[in-house]
Amino acid sequence: MLKKRLDYISWDEYFMGVALLSARRSKDPNTQVGACIVNDKFKIVGTGYNGLPIGCSDDEFPWAKQGDFLDTKYPFVCHAELNAILNNIGMDLRGCKIYTALFPCNECTKAIIQSGITEVIYLSDKYENTDTAKASRLMLTKAGISFRKVKVSISSLLLSFNEDLV
Repeated sequence: MLKKRLDYISWDEYFMGVALLSARRSKDPNTQVGACIVNDKFKIVGTGYNGLPIGCSDDEFPWAKQGDFLDTKYPFVCHAELNAILNNIGMDLRGCKIYTALFPCNECTKAIIQSGITEVIYLSDKYENTDTAKASRLMLTKAGISFRKVKVSISSLLLSFNEDLV
């Protein structure tokens, strides 16, 4: 009798993989972040990546990290977590989890809390010692929202569009 395959990925690896794949849509030349919102039935209910709002051309706004405020990306780019919340399939997000490539900033954390998401799972926390990350942790803790770094058993996953491999 043929047995099931045992080298399949975990739910955390799957949903973080969707977040990372979403990040590949970002036009940001420096940082690509993706997010994936999942309900309690393990169904994806929203995805997003960091980018400009709908109707704002990627070619007409700046992507710089430094310079005068209006000459940088910061006043214009919508973060992946907020985009995932705004792009959700029209359902109440209470009780959902959000998977995000980067620990959320304080502004996205406010939206996460307000939307009713109850858990944040992140891959990287490279800004851990910044005030925005500290503010995020404080708000999440006070709001009773759990957060954790994703645990994976694989370091990478190759996607292929070679139809002969399917």
